[in-house]
Amino acid sequence: MQRFFPTEFGNNVDRVHPVEPAKSLMFGAKARIRRAVEAEGIPYTYVAANFSTGRFLPTLAQVFTTEDDIGTYTIKAVDDPRTLNKILYMRPPSNILSYNELVSLWEKKVGKTFQRVYIPEDEVLKKIKGQNKKSLNIGLSISHSVWVKGDQTNFEIKTSFGVEATELYPDVKYITMDEYLNKLL
Repeated sequence: MQRFFPTEFGNNVDRVHPVEPAKSLMFGAKARIRRAVEAEGIPYTYVAANFSTGRFLPTLAQVFTTEDDIGTYTIKAVDDPRTLNKILYMRPPSNILSYNELVSLWEKKVGKTFQRVYIPEDEVLKKIKGQNKKSLNIGLSISHSVWVKGDQTNFEIKTSFGVEATELYPDVKYITMDEYLNKLL
């Protein structure tokens, strides 16, 4: 095997602080696979693209990198020795937005102001634990990890474990959230 690129195009499982059920069902399983790959000495590159716009942006949920940009950066990394046995993070600077910044950007585009409702973390956790539909519960616990705990941006990418795609490939013109939102108008 030349190099293992798992289909893990989301959060870095070693840097998140999720609650159940995502903790064991998603992140725990992925972490066990990582440890097995590393223990066997299999060359790898893990791709941490955060949230993809096509899947999450239309619902005004989590946003960071378009699917096309994820593909572009991943293909560039395949033969790049700088990504070998590293995590390839995708943090396009213009696309690192808080939920409030994202909503404000959309408000500006549509010319409307939305009512914002703030929910305390303990209420969010109660909703996650009280949700009977497992698929929704997993989504809520991942959203908690990202929006409440800040697990996509609450750490510095150190060269000992990772590299950042826009820094490695400055020639790639990524799609900004501002540009992507224009497609939804």
